[in-house]
Amino acid sequence: MPRCYFDYAASTPVDPEVEKAMKPYWSKVFGNPGALHWFGQEASAAVFKARDTIAKSLGCNYREIIFTGSASEANNLALRGVIKGLGFSVKGLVKNKNFKNLTPNPSTPYPKIIVSSIEHESILNTCRDLESEGVEVVYLPVSKSGIVDLKKLEAALDERTVLVSVMYANNEIGAIQPIAEIAKIISDFKKGLGFRVKGLENQNKKNNLYPNPYTLYPFLHTDAVQAFNYLNCNVNDLGVDLMTLSAQKIYGPKGVGALYVRQGLGSRVQGLVKNKNFKNLTPNPSTLYPIITGGSQEYGLRAGTENVPGIVGFGKAIEIADRLREKENRRLRKLQDYFITQVKKKVPRAQLNGDLKNRLPNNINMYIPGVSGQDLIIRLDLAGFAVSPGSACAARVCKPSQVLKALGYSNERAANSIRITFGRQTKKNEIDKLLKALYILT
Repeated sequence: MPRCYFDYAASTPVDPEVEKAMKPYWSKVFGNPGALHWFGQEASAAVFKARDTIAKSLGCNYREIIFTGSASEANNLALRGVIKGLGFSVKGLVKNKNFKNLTPNPSTPYPKIIVSSIEHESILNTCRDLESEGVEVVYLPVSKSGIVDLKKLEAALDERTVLVSVMYANNEIGAIQPIAEIAKIISDFKKGLGFRVKGLENQNKKNNLYPNPYTLYPFLHTDAVQAFNYLNCNVNDLGVDLMTLSAQKIYGPKGVGALYVRQGLGSRVQGLVKNKNFKNLTPNPSTLYPIITGGSQEYGLRAGTENVPGIVGFGKAIEIADRLREKENRRLRKLQDYFITQVKKKVPRAQLNGDLKNRLPNNINMYIPGVSGQDLIIRLDLAGFAVSPGSACAARVCKPSQVLKALGYSNERAANSIRITFGRQTKKNEIDKLLKALYILT
């Protein structure tokens, strides 16, 4: 039986060019990239080339790309790494034999993280775990279209906020967040902050606060896993400090992700640069701490021998995505418009979840009243069509979608909606077959 795949948001097939690029690194070029001999340097050069390719695509320096084992790991490194890096940031101000002249950072007691309420599970579950460790987490509400409430974001920002994490494009409903606007809100907030430094109370008359136009916190992180195929991910245009990517979502291999980490996150205690006492302050290399420790791979932020074939494939997938982005956007948008128009005719009671326009061009999430979403997915699979209930990471757990519930939909609708996502191999005749199956099965 011929099968049609409509779950590209969950995973994509490896592009033939990617597979070809990876092939030599399974057996012919097998050295450890950390080794000094020729075999190791050959592998190291391949890792560097991929790192540089990804960096150029994002508009950053190659040293700002950290390879991980998955996007979930990259998200964990962003959140947990920032929290772990808070503890000791000012050197020489308070003598403490136990910490070798390091003192707990007085600017971040009881740190706060702000995230959207429709983040991926790797963000939300990490936040819940951090809450158990004393971190405050604010979950921003979203509109019926799935867009973050920017006024609520502004209201939630305070001097304890160390990180804001908002997904660039949602994996279930395809909603695209205004990341550049969020970055500006954070930047404007930072400009109004002062910085309290223990031990220097007499340096300033304004309640011991020093003007701090370059405050490090809060950082802005975005999970751009679903966005990269279709949206501008230049980190300077977006204004982000941290960005997560995944190879398997862009026609690369599974088992490799990346985290962009802006250089200088831990540069110094700003606002005291011209202060005579600045000689007592030290650059802060600890702003982002590793969560996997061991060797010094990935600039000390992710221990473990690099997955050379996966990284090579990742670099090639990035290169291809950059080349095809504009063309695929136009093609998929036409297919998306066609599907929505036709499904309204063939299954008139079907209802679209999320915004009609402000969404990724490959995403359709819909609800058909009176139809069990789980049963429909199974029946479509038996008929040769692969669709999903939403996030692949929660597909085997029968519960209402937390994303759809955050949009204000009922438990019944959130539990029985289905997600259909297109990709490079999707053809119009396959969509016609799916539409016919939906008509027959519903």
